[in-house]
Formats: sequence, C-alpha cells, structure tokens
Amino acid sequence: MTIVLDTNVLVSGLIQSENPPGQIIDRLRSGEISLAVDDRVLFEYANVLGRPYFRRYFSEFEKDIILEFIGTDSLRILCTKRIKQLPDPDDACFAEVSIAAGVPLVTGNVKHFPDTQCLGVKILTPAQFLDLLDPA
Repeated sequence: MTIVLDTNVLVSGLIQSENPPGQIIDRLRSGEISLAVDDRVLFEYANVLGRPYFRRYFSEFEKDIILEFIGTDSLRILCTKRIKQLPDPDDACFAEVSIAAGVPLVTGNVKHFPDTQCLGVKILTPAQFLDLLDPA
C-alpha cells in the first residue's frame, strides 16, 4: 500500500520504534508500504531531519541514508491541484500529493487537514492506518 507520510509521523517513527509511527517506519523499511512524495515533501523531510535538535537521535550520515532511501524508493508525484486555506499552509503539499496519488495521508495532526479543504483526501492517524492494515 502507498501512503503520504506527514513529517511529524516520519520523525516520531524514527525516534521511537515501539509507537504506531515507529511501526509504520518498520513497514516502510520492509517494503510492505511505500511513500508517495514530491519535491516539496522531500525538501520538508530534509529540512526537518537536518535540524540540530535531531542530531541526538541520528547522525548526519544516518539522516542522509534515510533521505536517500525515501528519495529512491518512493513514488514521485506531480501535483496539479492546489489546496488553500489550511490551518498550516506549509502542510498543503502533503494533501496535494495525496490527491494526485489517490492515496491516504497519515498524520499526527489530523486537525491540520479539515475535510472541507482537503478535497476528499483520506486523512488517518498512525493508529488508524495500522488498524486499516491489520483489522482486528
């Protein structure tokens, strides 16, 4: 299954492997799921993972390996629809990639993606996404 992964889930999953975001990262590493991205999403990942704060969790070398893996193994998307008026305008690229790819967006900030603005994008928390993969 292919998804769009909000940066907050990526970072959380890289820092703590036991939580739902960490389980998503494990499934990404195993090839069970894949990501849809565009250049804006990749830039956001690189920008956030490159912050000095995160050096306590992974080195510059490890960050580069993570970004190379994502850049190489992800589905590259060209977005043609633009979303305006999100609570955080910087989040629009994630919803736009989801629309263009026709895949769910997994985020820890569901409230940043109101249904009225996201043109039918399926917005899931990490736990909801895992439940979708492994129904009880």
